[in-house]
Amino acid sequence: MIDYRDNPYFDLFLKQKENQYKVAQSTYSQRIRKLNKLHNALEYTYRKQIKEALYKDLKRPIIESDLVAIYLVIKEIKHAKANLHRWLKKKKVKSDLVLLGTKSWIKYEPKGVCLIMSPWNYPVNLTFSPLVAAIAAGNTVIIKPSEISANCSELMEVIVKDLFEEDEIALIQGDVDVAQNLLQLPFNHIFFTGSIPVGKIVMKAAARHLSSVTLELGGKSPVIIDKSADVKLAAKTVVWLKHFNCGQTCIAPDYVFIQEKILESFITHYKYYLNKFYGSDISSSESYGRIINKKHFNRLISYIDNAKASESEFLIEGKINKEEQFIGPTVISNLKQDALLMQEEVFGPILPVKTYDHKEEVINYLKDKDKPLALYVYSKSSFFTDLIINNTRAGTTCINGNGIQFSNHHLPFGGSNSSGIGKAHGFYSFKAFSNERAVLKRYASGPVTLLFPPYTTFKEKLAKLTVKWF
Repeated sequence: MIDYRDNPYFDLFLKQKENQYKVAQSTYSQRIRKLNKLHNALEYTYRKQIKEALYKDLKRPIIESDLVAIYLVIKEIKHAKANLHRWLKKKKVKSDLVLLGTKSWIKYEPKGVCLIMSPWNYPVNLTFSPLVAAIAAGNTVIIKPSEISANCSELMEVIVKDLFEEDEIALIQGDVDVAQNLLQLPFNHIFFTGSIPVGKIVMKAAARHLSSVTLELGGKSPVIIDKSADVKLAAKTVVWLKHFNCGQTCIAPDYVFIQEKILESFITHYKYYLNKFYGSDISSSESYGRIINKKHFNRLISYIDNAKASESEFLIEGKINKEEQFIGPTVISNLKQDALLMQEEVFGPILPVKTYDHKEEVINYLKDKDKPLALYVYSKSSFFTDLIINNTRAGTTCINGNGIQFSNHHLPFGGSNSSGIGKAHGFYSFKAFSNERAVLKRYASGPVTLLFPPYTTFKEKLAKLTVKWF
């Protein structure tokens, strides 16, 4: 048996473990009150501080903070409150005829002590949205936010301490060592949002304790634009999501696959909407963010330098300001397949563009790639759209739009294989933090007892009939 006493977070873990059954037995009304406390904190008490912290960390525009950090979490809370009574009810299921005299149902019970590990790119949303589901499901939770978005992490610790007792919900700040210490503990469920390499580390740690996991990762999400598409709409919506949060979004368009004959039109409209959204001098726009830190800034610059070394074509070349960690919108075509931009997830305001003549080129290319978190198709042809969807794999797909599938809490959100494991949002998050406990109650003697020992010739015949007919 593993001795956890030297782990600096074992005492906190033990407090939550000892308290988990009390929290699990909390009523619908008690859980609603907790969700209301979180709602009020985000919308009223701490709203201004949240937007200030996001600006300090990411230079994020106020409207983007309201839409993502405030609105989407509150929307998650409202959705949970509206549906929690139904989610908590036992779900009756049918029993086979051979089980006559029984009734069966599924009870959604909390998994227990959970760990939420959130990233730096959307620190508030991707911390508190899964927390909403964990509360609704009746779990105790330890939160480990990213140390990179330090201002948001500090504020979220204040919020959590203000709203909850640490034996139910606690937030621990710190670096990689803190994360590694937490991952040594036998959590019942781990909800991780972040990069693929770190996701593999989390899964490996979870395997030691057979902890269940939800991994929200990323990957290279393609945009496929057909010649029948509304090119103006495609350019407008790709510009919006690609440069929202300066491209640091897991479902942002990673690269565009477009038919050769409409490339020029797409780039023309792309330039138009860049100017309309951010003005002629994007570096002075209050609607355009910055790269989170020097490490990620230098990573993106290395991608650009690599593209220049291979004589790729810069259709749009953005300004660069090292002091401000500013990279302007950049669009590059004719990239070689071994270019860094075609191998690594971009996670920044740089858009590689590939052209194609025949739809089979797109399908064959995507079949050889890892499954992305998102795949976008722009086309007026249902045949083309269906062909792409039926011959590719992705965690989510949006047709003639970009990223808006994320905001529908009635849809499951999550990846597949390298882009993630498990689903989130709404009921799917509630399920992630719940065990679907199968319950069968026998209330009368049924035919199954006829097959109990001692076995006879009659029972052998009865077993054959059961196999054949039931």
